[in-house]
Amino acid sequence: MSNDKTGKIILVGAGCGDPELLTLKAAKALQNADVILYDALVSAEVLAMANKQAQKISVGKKGHGESCRQPDINKIMVNYANEGKTILRLKGGDPLIFSRAAEEIEAAHAAGIPVEIISGISTAQATAAALGFPLTHRESARRLQFVTGHDHKGGLPEGMNWQALADKNSTTVVYMPKKTIAALSTKLLEYGLPADTTALAVMSATLPSQQEIKGTIATIAKLMEKAQLPDAVIVIIGDVVK
Repeated sequence: MSNDKTGKIILVGAGCGDPELLTLKAAKALQNADVILYDALVSAEVLAMANKQAQKISVGKKGHGESCRQPDINKIMVNYANEGKTILRLKGGDPLIFSRAAEEIEAAHAAGIPVEIISGISTAQATAAALGFPLTHRESARRLQFVTGHDHKGGLPEGMNWQALADKNSTTVVYMPKKTIAALSTKLLEYGLPADTTALAVMSATLPSQQEIKGTIATIAKLMEKAQLPDAVIVIIGDVVK
C-alpha cells in the first residue's frame, strides 16, 4: 500500500465477469489497493479477490437509469489520492473501451496525480471466445469495429459513419444498444447491410447466467424485445457469428 504524500490512481479492467480471465497484473493491483471504486458490471467473484482491508465504493452507472455522476467519481478518486492512498478504479471489460477513462485520466493529470492503466479482456473478446467464434476472418471480416449503442441522452449517437457500419465485410460490436437496437438496425438496412446478416445479442458473457439470442439484423430487435434482456447487453453483427 502507498505511504507517499501523494498516492496514485490505477485504472483496471475487470474483464467480462469470469474471475479466471482477470490478468495477473490486475489481481496483484487488487491486493495492493487502499480504495477500490468499482462499476456495476464488475462481478462479485472479481471483487472478492480484492484486499480485504481496502475500502470498497460502488460507483456503478446503470444504463438509462439513475447513476453515479462522473464528476463525483473524479472527485472521490482525487481526494483519496491526495491522502496518499492507492486508488483502484475497477471497470468492467477493458478500461479504455466505452468507460469514460478519458475523463478520469484528465482529472488525475489536472490534480498532478500519476495514473497507471491495466488492460482487461474486453466484453467483445470474451463473448466471442465463450461462444467459439472469431471476431475477424481474412475472407469475410477484414475489419473489426466497436460502437456505442447510445449517446449521453440515450438515443443513437450523432455523426455515426453508417456506410462503414453497414460494411458486410466487417464485424461490428455494439455496446449496450437495448433501447436503440431497432433504430440502429433500420439504419444499417437503409445503408445496404443485407437483411440476412447474422446478429447475436449476449448478456452476462462468461458467467453461469450467460444468455444469447441469435437472429439477423432484420429480426434481432424484436427478438431482444421479446426476451426482455437487461440493459447490459452487447450485439455482435457479421458473418463471423455463423
